[in-house]
Amino acid sequence: MRALLIAAAMLALVACKEEAAQDVAPMALTSDAVGHYCQMNLMEHEGPKAQAHLDGLPGAPLFFSQVRDVIAYLRMPEQSHAVLAVWVNDMGASGATWDAPGVANWIDARSAWFVVGGRAVGGMGAPEIVPFSDKNDALEFAAAHDGDVMQLDDIPDEAVLTPVALDGDADDAEFQDRLRNLSRNVGE
Repeated sequence: MRALLIAAAMLALVACKEEAAQDVAPMALTSDAVGHYCQMNLMEHEGPKAQAHLDGLPGAPLFFSQVRDVIAYLRMPEQSHAVLAVWVNDMGASGATWDAPGVANWIDARSAWFVVGGRAVGGMGAPEIVPFSDKNDALEFAAAHDGDVMQLDDIPDEAVLTPVALDGDADDAEFQDRLRNLSRNVGE
């Protein structure tokens, strides 16, 4: 009898420890959503968006102003939480436009087709990686805007991790000169 009670108690403890699976369904984009890196309202920027759901942070995905940014996030080693799911706007969805990519037309980034290296510029002014659920839509976009069609794991690091010179940015030599001048003026 005692062994049966101990077994029942152990079973109850194990059952209490079981946690419900975290909901990683995509969240609709609202006016409250801000970009993880820029902390700016996503609705104010054109082009496709992304969201990443992190383990242990239910109901609070990280939103990204550009798809390029979420891919960079996935490739950086400094993550504090495991990434459970990544959703991107399907730019081939009915009604999706560059100015209004949609609030609920999310597709799993692992199954999406991306146009990489084309002329499309995202909401933060950097070259954009444009997602589609249908490969033919991606091929059509690539034909019109240049770029190559590939899936997430095939996107080269250089497409997301290299610095981008935005309009009005100083060239590297000018930037280096400004840094040297700042260093000289620190002790004055």
